[in-house]
Order: sequence, then structure tokens, then C-alpha cells
Amino acid sequence: MAKLCYAASSEAVYRVSTKLPNPRMSGVLERIRRARRPPLYSLTPDEARAAYEAGAEVLDLPRAALGRVEDFSVPGSAGQPMRARLYAPSRSRLPVLLYLHGGGFVIGSLETHDSLCRQIARRSKGAVVAIEYRLAPEHRFPAAVDDAWAAMRWLAGEGAATLGLDGERLAVGGDSAGGTLSAVCALHARDVGIPLALQLLITPGTTAYAETASHHLFANGFLLDAATIDWFFDHYIDYRHRNDWRFAPLHADDFDAVAPACVILAECDPLVDEAVAYADRLRAASVPVELEIYRGVTHDFIKMGRVLPEAAHALGVAVRALSRAWEHMPP
Repeated sequence: MAKLCYAASSEAVYRVSTKLPNPRMSGVLERIRRARRPPLYSLTPDEARAAYEAGAEVLDLPRAALGRVEDFSVPGSAGQPMRARLYAPSRSRLPVLLYLHGGGFVIGSLETHDSLCRQIARRSKGAVVAIEYRLAPEHRFPAAVDDAWAAMRWLAGEGAATLGLDGERLAVGGDSAGGTLSAVCALHARDVGIPLALQLLITPGTTAYAETASHHLFANGFLLDAATIDWFFDHYIDYRHRNDWRFAPLHADDFDAVAPACVILAECDPLVDEAVAYADRLRAASVPVELEIYRGVTHDFIKMGRVLPEAAHALGVAVRALSRAWEHMPP
């Protein structure tokens, strides 16, 4: 499997590869170019959401059948209920992962990540609860953070029991912006005394500014362009607030005693350097970290299981990390 082992510095992440991107990923990028879809940054937020939802699962695995798939509501931080969806292979009292979808804080929904959540639940034999946190620009920073925290606290309290799940074996995870929110949730859980089994961080953003080498190297032509990142952030947060650790968790004061992490990254991703730097900070604080960097693939590769073997392998890494973490927190 084309993956990279943990590198001593983020600079090594992309220098060891002989081909950028790999042949299968190149084929995907060529298909996207031929489709001539307008870039997200040229659309309104509503148009971008519709476009993302229409294409989000085209390359993902088929939606797997499960014993439980239920829509319900979670209390939101602003007093309004959030849409949520439970995925579980059975009606047993299962451990649970709070899943926070990606989409730059502007796009994404339960539907765009339905297949991925089903696969995690099916393979881990645990439950997944996905939520629709509020999106920008209608709800700017820190609305998404506050909603993610509200859902985590609810599951750790009465929420899991209400669903027949084991809230004492709780993990948090997500991809892209959802990975950022998951890292922030793990820090908040530490601060408020909620024990988490794991933080599953898939291609997360962690820093305030797009200044790393990977942001420059992969600025164009690797799926997540620099212009799209700017478009997301301009909709989500005022520039003067970017150093807030709730947006850029790498800027947090300390990382002692946060939950163990499984960090899954793509080599050809503008965000890869900052995510490796985050793993470095966690390890420096003696936090157990499993880090996998997949060679020659781009941001969002985890949702391309129909065409990329790296997606299936990464999914396996994620569910094994979850299973081990839950086993270490027995019911």
C-alpha cells in the first residue's frame, strides 16, 4: 500500500514521493477537469452546497445496509435543534463516534458523508452519530464549534443513553473542517472533564494561515485549491480572529492529557504540513498518536473508495484505531 510512515519533519512528507499524484489519483483529477464544473469559489454558498451534495458520493463506496439508521435531533448551542443521524450495525449498547463532516465550514451535510459514516459503523461495529452543525456565512465562527461542543456534551451526558448507546465509550472524529472541529472538541473535552477514547482526524486544518510549504506546493490542481480555501475562510471567520485556537487548534496553549489521536493524511494536500505539525505537538505532549500519510493522493481521498485503494486502507486504519480505543474503555 502506498503510504508514508511518520516523518520527523513535515518537509519530508512530499519529498519522498516519486510521482505526484499517483496514477489513479491523476485519473480522478483528469476526470474532474474534463467535467468543467465551475470552481466552488465562483459560486454562491447555496450553489456550492448543491454542487457538493450532487457529487460528494460519486466516487465513494455504495451506502451499506445497517441494522439502525435513524434521523433525529440533537440540542444545538443556539437553542435550535440540529439534524442528526445515527448509524449502528445493531441495537446493542454500542460505543459511539461523534462524526463531524467536512466542507470548509460552508458546505457539507448528512447526505454528503452518509456512505463514509455507514462504512465506519459497519466495520468498527460501533455506532456513529453525525450532526449538521450550522454553516457559514449564515452562521460564522464560532457557531460550528459551539454546535460540535453541544453535541459532544449531549452524547457524553443523557444523549447516548437516550439512543441506547454507551456514552462512556465516546470518540470524536471528522474530515477536513470536521477534523478541525474534532481536534477542538478533544481539547474542550479535556478542559471540561469528558473522557474521550479517541480523536479521529482525517486531513484536518490546524493553523491560522495558509503559509506552510504544502500550501504553496499544492495550491492549484490538487482538488483543494488555495482560492477555495480562501473562499471558505472568508465566509467563515474574520481575519482578526484566525489565531483563536477554536479555529486553529495548533495555536492552543497546551496539549497535555488530550485524547489519543489517529491522524490520516493525504500527501498532495495543502493541509498536510499543518496536520503533521499538529501530530508533532500532540506527541511532544506525550499524547499517543497514530499517523498515516497516503502517497500521491489528494484532500478528500477518504471518500473515493470506488477508485482509490488508499481510501479503503485508510478506512481500515480508522476503524481499527476506534476499535482498539473502545476496547481500552470497557463498558
